[in-house]
Amino acid sequence: MNYSYKGKILISTPDISGDIFSRSVVLIVDHNDEGAFGLILNKKNKNMSARLLKIFGFAVDVYEGGPVENDKIFFISKGKKVTENYSDISDEFYLTEDIESVVTGMIEEQISVEEVKVFSGYSGWASQQLESEVRRKMWTVVEVYNLDYTLPNDESLWKSIMQNLGGEFLLWANAPEDVSMN
Repeated sequence: MNYSYKGKILISTPDISGDIFSRSVVLIVDHNDEGAFGLILNKKNKNMSARLLKIFGFAVDVYEGGPVENDKIFFISKGKKVTENYSDISDEFYLTEDIESVVTGMIEEQISVEEVKVFSGYSGWASQQLESEVRRKMWTVVEVYNLDYTLPNDESLWKSIMQNLGGEFLLWANAPEDVSMN
C-alpha cells in the first residue's frame, strides 16, 4: 500500500446522489492493505436517537456511521479515556465500541455527553476499493484541521467544507440536493 487515508476526511461528490453517502463527510478511522473503515460525521439517525433516549433517559444524538452492521454502536470520544478498549484517532480523539464503559463514564461524570458522538454502523471498503472510488472522483480526500468530531454536525458540514475548498467545489456546494433538478 502506497498511501493511507487514515485520519483524513472524505467529502462525497454530488455524483453519489441518492444514497447514504450523498453529501456525506466521512472520517477515515483506519486504512490499510485489507481495506478502510470510516464513520459518517454528518447524518443523524432520528430513530436510533429516539431509542437511546428511552434506554438512557437522556437525549443522545446517534449518527449513521455507514451502511455496514447498523446493529453495531461505535463511539468517538474526546479527551479522557474511560476504557482500555479503544483506537486512537488523534491525540485528542479515540474510537471505542465499549458501550458499558462509555455509559458508566457519563453517569459517573468522567466524560460529558458533549464529549462523545454515537454512531450506528460504519462505512467499510474492501482492499483497493476506496482507492478506486477516489480515482473515479466519487470522493475528495481533504485534510481538515481542528475539526471536532464530537460536535453535532449536520448537512451544513458538507457544504461548509466544499465552500472552503473553493473552485469547482464551490459550485457543488451551492448545487441543489438533486442535481438532476439543476
